[in-house]
Amino acid sequence: MRSEHRRQPNHLRLTVWKEGVSLAADICRLTRHFPRQVQFGLGLQMQRSAISVPSNIAEGAARGSEKELLRFLKISRGSLMELDTQIRIASEIELFDQPETLLERIRVQNAKLNALIQTQKAKLL
Repeated sequence: MRSEHRRQPNHLRLTVWKEGVSLAADICRLTRHFPRQVQFGLGLQMQRSAISVPSNIAEGAARGSEKELLRFLKISRGSLMELDTQIRIASEIELFDQPETLLERIRVQNAKLNALIQTQKAKLL
């Protein structure tokens, strides 16, 4: 077996992907406790947005092209901003208190995604 086949997939080495997986898992755990009337609406949408963040990073990394990675990183960032909005809505309708910790994680994740996007843009110049 050639060594390139034994290497870890690119996305598994990315901190932004690892943190995205962690955030998605936490959102899934949090929304599991939402009341039934919002669990399958807002709760499910929060899960989808959160899961979309690392999923798009992984898909972009697997495409094998800098341009495709950039495109999927931007999609991931959009999903992250959807999640930010959904957390704010959930807090407004009092589904949980003190969203600051989650919002700070999203802010940091967004900054890391933006940095990676800028790096990818520079590679394409």
